Amino acid sequence: MTQTPRPSGAMTRPAPRPCLMRLGALLLAGSIAGTAAAATPDATKTRSYIDHAWSTLTRSQDDCAALTDTKVTGHPVLYLPADQPVPPSVAAVGRRCGVEVRPLPRTIGQLGDIDATTLPQQGLLYLPHPYVVPGGFFNEMYGWDSYFIVLGLVADQRTALARDMVDNALYEVAHYGGVLNANRTYYLSRSQPPFLTAMMTAVLDDPAAFGSAEARRQWLAGAYPLAVRNYEIWLRPEHRAGDTGLARYYDLGSGPVLEAKDSAYYVGVIRWLRAHPAEDPGYLLKASQHPDDAEAARLQQSSCDVRASKVCEGAWLDGYRLTADYYHGDRAMRESGFDTNAHFGPFGGSTHHYADVSLNSLLYRYERDLHDFALQLGKPGEAERWAKAADARKAAMDKYLWQARDGMYRDYDFVAARPSPYPYVTTYYPLWAGSASPEQATALRKALPVFERKGGLSMDNRAAGVQWGEPFGWAPTNWLAVAGLDAYGLHDDAHRIARKFMATVDQGLADDGTIREKYNMVLGNAEVKVSAGYSENVVGFGWTNGVYLKLQALVQGSTAPSPGAGATEHTP
Repeated sequence: MTQTPRPSGAMTRPAPRPCLMRLGALLLAGSIAGTAAAATPDATKTRSYIDHAWSTLTRSQDDCAALTDTKVTGHPVLYLPADQPVPPSVAAVGRRCGVEVRPLPRTIGQLGDIDATTLPQQGLLYLPHPYVVPGGFFNEMYGWDSYFIVLGLVADQRTALARDMVDNALYEVAHYGGVLNANRTYYLSRSQPPFLTAMMTAVLDDPAAFGSAEARRQWLAGAYPLAVRNYEIWLRPEHRAGDTGLARYYDLGSGPVLEAKDSAYYVGVIRWLRAHPAEDPGYLLKASQHPDDAEAARLQQSSCDVRASKVCEGAWLDGYRLTADYYHGDRAMRESGFDTNAHFGPFGGSTHHYADVSLNSLLYRYERDLHDFALQLGKPGEAERWAKAADARKAAMDKYLWQARDGMYRDYDFVAARPSPYPYVTTYYPLWAGSASPEQATALRKALPVFERKGGLSMDNRAAGVQWGEPFGWAPTNWLAVAGLDAYGLHDDAHRIARKFMATVDQGLADDGTIREKYNMVLGNAEVKVSAGYSENVVGFGWTNGVYLKLQALVQGSTAPSPGAGATEHTP
């Protein structure tokens, strides 16, 4: 994909809310001080920033400011599970904060049981414990962000809050059908990268998390069946990557996402595709701006429901609309967490066509974790089941994802029956998961120059103007690669990349007094200019904080890397 201009009116992040004023004041002061003093990078100052940031990023649903959402209009609503009575404390918060507290219309058995479009209003989903948000305007607990935040909390000896985060994720599985993209009603149709068992392991391995071995065992006994239930999301027909035996990302809804405030993002996608017809995979559909009833009925199947969705209705330009298949890919991209990318088609619109290296690596690790949990709980038969599932997934990954000629794992387009022609940094996820052989690890080490830059590992080697692509790098992908390399004995490479990414975070803090969600790997700083999709480089930032602490510990040799037992099976 060529250099991508930002779609006109692309979906932008809303302004911060009053509940973030504490964080904003802290960061503004740091920014002013950093600018005035022209500070040089200082790891001590980065560590101090992180220490202060945990409290400013922590939310509790007894805090009125945490209950609002700028992505929807109208009176704020807090939804509780249909099978749970409203606790008196929650009812009191509703009265005090002017928030309507109401139950969901039915008990949720699995993800997607409630169509959020049928709710009278979108709102926040209740969680019983405090949680850490990513940063910026984010005011809810996010799926895969939470794993890296938990790693940081454990590393920083904030064990109670780390356990609260994991208990909230388990609560989502029990009452909302799975670990959600985030605890908002418009996310009831999708999950996010499956890190639940890794989150559980991070807490279980912390001696301070439980008062006794028996308390630990009782907690695991309650959490284990919920972890299994969350795993089953990825075995559903919708999440199968054809007949590969692998999984794909797939949102259970259809049409434009409900969190889109208007049609601008989708109009921008159409505009870009019209300007680059050779790069359109078939996302455009000729249609009227104001279709009659007969055409509107056809568009329900071929595009989206113009009668039910204002965003769908407005997603038209120059005689074209977007296909239903594009909308499925757009939703799947958001479940993957890589929004927006150019790797899975323009604007990630073909994400659901791929058996994804990252997802299947995470599921392999998940299966190995379930195996270990089952053994700890005295369930050898179940442990054998999980071991066989992991072995089958590894075989399928070797068959479809491993490209020996390139010495990399590549995402597999099971619709077109071919691997992606483009490398992606998720090729290192199998090292973190422990599914790679020693020979594959050696080959992956040789591939590091494809991604390694001054500031760490870039997402890929194609500058397409999107945030999940060159020259940008992110804390989670850098950590998983570093931890994986280290687990396979490639310590020099792991430590070198760790130092690079830490230096980038230090430089960003020295430049403007903040820690950000993403960084420029080529420049080794936080200078990020995105031209397609989300353009803001959000301040905070939860997963960067957590990863920085883990990288620091790894380099200093004070803790073992996170992969743990799951990564040692094939470690040389």
